[in-house]
Amino acid sequence: MKRLSKPWLFALLFVLVAGALIWIGTGQKPSEQGAGDTVNPIEQQQPEEKEPDTEGAPVEQEGNKIAIPQAIVTTFKGDPRTSRAFTWHTDTTGEKAVLQLVKGTDASAFEDKREILEFQGESSELVLHNGKIKGVHKAEAAGLEAGASYLYRVGNGSAEGWSELAAFTTEQDGLDAFTFIDVADSQGITEQDFELWRNTLEQAFKRFPESAFLIHNGDLTEYPEDDAAWNHLLNKARPWTASVPFMPVTGNHDQVDKKADAFVSHFNLPDNGASSTIPGTSYTFNYGPVHFVMLNTEAKIKEQVDWLEEDLAANRQPWTIVSIHRPAYGGNQDKKVVKHWVPLFDKYGVDLVLQGHNHEYSRSYPLKDEKIVETGGTVYATVNASGQKFNKKKDDQYYHKIHFQNKKQMYAGIRIAGDKLTYQAYTVDGELADEFELTHK
Repeated sequence: MKRLSKPWLFALLFVLVAGALIWIGTGQKPSEQGAGDTVNPIEQQQPEEKEPDTEGAPVEQEGNKIAIPQAIVTTFKGDPRTSRAFTWHTDTTGEKAVLQLVKGTDASAFEDKREILEFQGESSELVLHNGKIKGVHKAEAAGLEAGASYLYRVGNGSAEGWSELAAFTTEQDGLDAFTFIDVADSQGITEQDFELWRNTLEQAFKRFPESAFLIHNGDLTEYPEDDAAWNHLLNKARPWTASVPFMPVTGNHDQVDKKADAFVSHFNLPDNGASSTIPGTSYTFNYGPVHFVMLNTEAKIKEQVDWLEEDLAANRQPWTIVSIHRPAYGGNQDKKVVKHWVPLFDKYGVDLVLQGHNHEYSRSYPLKDEKIVETGGTVYATVNASGQKFNKKKDDQYYHKIHFQNKKQMYAGIRIAGDKLTYQAYTVDGELADEFELTHK
């Protein structure tokens, strides 16, 4: 065997010593990281991720997925005194839609089949943009007692497929005073975005715990095809909307390219809307002394006029409140809404129009025939966003009584009691940002 020359010997010793020093400094053997492995510096800078919002994810049992209800929503569909509607999704398809109720708040009543009211619903499918198919389930309880409390659960009827129990109360007969909450533009993408939405609702229901339902003036998520965002939206709201109906209108982020499949799949809403619109994107309902009209600003505005006039002409409720997404009188104006709908608001004495879209706060003077009036007229209020996005404040207009951009999530509590309507708009940090009253003489 050849002996190594001194230069080669020194070189070999240098390599061995250097390798040993590297191993000692890193605490890692060379074999622990493969020769082809690389470390992405961007990944190293990512913050620690929070536990994902996985409520309703399917559970594996003996190789099969159990259809756990997720994104559960309760709404009004029929008479709020005697009915309540529900929607939920599952990650499995082909499941039955079953709704069970017991009267009162004693969970043990579900152990007695004689106490259970069961309603069969309808199931369909929603095809997501990635080709995944979700189960969509809708059911409605009818023939209920006015002013009564019920516990409910939804699922496929199997012992493992039920949701957690939650409670609701039907509207009382002869109700003449109640409160509801108004929000707009939750419009998030990430789970953290919807933490802001959750906080908005938490502050709103702390301030107005007696609220009978929640109205949303549109733009619920950023991308309508984003199923994870819908789950975040509805699961974050679940502590309140498990019991309180969630009544939305479509915005330009909910109905895109003449489609609103995801929006419609998540809400079991009245089917009394304009025939020119996608079912569930325009509708009306009564609660107490108020008639609510929910309009679709995203398609066929002119085609909704005949239906709108027929509805308003037939209305006999003392108060009328409209919810729309694109504003008639907000930070800016939708010209089609002003041209086609505002004359009907004037003609039939609409009291209040709730708006979204601008991601800033504004309230108009009472308006009629596009003029400020001392008595009568309609007030147009645009609440600031309930989520993460705020826009630059637009120019002040003649019709603005108040107009600002505070870059804070906001909500409004609206109370109707007899001949008085009180509106209070708060920021999430507790500031009363606007307040006014309307009265009927």
